[in-house]
Amino acid sequence: MADSNLYKTALQRAMALCAGREICLSDIKQKLSAWGIESKDIVQIINHLTSEKFIDEKRYALAFVRDKFRQNKWGKLKIASALKMKNIAAGDISEALNSIDDDNYLEVLRSVIMNHRKTIKAKNQYDLKGKLLRFGLSKGFESHLIYDLLNEDN
Repeated sequence: MADSNLYKTALQRAMALCAGREICLSDIKQKLSAWGIESKDIVQIINHLTSEKFIDEKRYALAFVRDKFRQNKWGKLKIASALKMKNIAAGDISEALNSIDDDNYLEVLRSVIMNHRKTIKAKNQYDLKGKLLRFGLSKGFESHLIYDLLNEDN
């Protein structure tokens, strides 16, 4: 009886959590484990949430990419790495990353680098480019795009 109530409560809480925002399987598994739910019940809850479309990994990947790109100004490499850590399928990751407009991507890269350029103190042009390159890489942008951007000034 108590286990049944715990299962129902956990299912309701999980449904409310998934209804409020996009959530992936690994995140909901963590939550359910933290709530003290048994592994067999976790599997049942996840199956129910998936069948009722509360959880959709592809939809989650699209939302994650959109949010991290627009709000955090992350590059594709950093976004892909974060999604891999959440055990999202490679096909879903590449499909979500392809949803980013190339021109918009390059414009965000340009604005991120140019805004950071204003705050850097460098001894010379070589030092400046090195610092900007490392910053761009830390934001998850591809090195060849950063090189192209830094070298178009010359």
